[in-house]
Amino acid sequence: MPTHPSIHPTAIVSATASISSDVQIGPYCVVGDASKLEAGVTLISHVVIGERTHLGAGCVAHPFSAVGGPPQDLKYEGESTDLVVGANTVIREHATLHRGTRGGGGVTRVGSRCLIMAGAHVAHDCQVSDGVVMANGASLGGHVEVGEGAVLGAFAGVHQFTRIGTLAMVAAGSMVSLDVAPYCMVQGDRARLLGPNLEGLRRAGWSDSSILEVRRAVRQWLSPGVCLPKAGTEQSHHLKLLSDFVSSSERGVCRFRKPNL
Repeated sequence: MPTHPSIHPTAIVSATASISSDVQIGPYCVVGDASKLEAGVTLISHVVIGERTHLGAGCVAHPFSAVGGPPQDLKYEGESTDLVVGANTVIREHATLHRGTRGGGGVTRVGSRCLIMAGAHVAHDCQVSDGVVMANGASLGGHVEVGEGAVLGAFAGVHQFTRIGTLAMVAAGSMVSLDVAPYCMVQGDRARLLGPNLEGLRRAGWSDSSILEVRRAVRQWLSPGVCLPKAGTEQSHHLKLLSDFVSSSERGVCRFRKPNL
């Protein structure tokens, strides 16, 4: 095993950065002050790692990605804030991930095993869970929360302070301004509910009976004008997560379109 990191002579690494022994830093990369690169991190080339940015073990950043830059927020006044990325997340070309702001808690988080494809954007104070996929050009506004295993299609845009639930699917090109309930699939401008994310649930290993249970609940609870019933003790874990998410929404949730009259 390497006893010291592999750093290309053209790279610039801050003296205050913490670099594990087997990190690989390629040509023309920059690593900012007080950043931390854990074991097995690879910066292929031309990667900019901003200050106070923590990349978990096994992360890979591709050329021209900008990770840990200052937030694009007019309220930001240069305060010390952070970006934390979990283990084995892949950040592709030209993707941008920004640090937090004082008003949003100070930390932007991206979970483990995420795939942030080319040109995608994670804004300040976002909280992105494990296993999330953001396709090319997908963008999150500030303070967005994304649940575990959610998928955002190419060029999808998510309004600030919106929540995307666990195992939800946002179709390519969608503009999302309301919360997307767990296990659901949305599409359009402004995005509306299409139904459960059936393929995503199957890929996650769900049984047919669990999928049918959620499918019925989504149809019953998220039709236009329907009030969500209170969670009951007899509900399964999946239904409780769904009902808790919808009932706690402050922006409102994406529902089915009204039927044609």
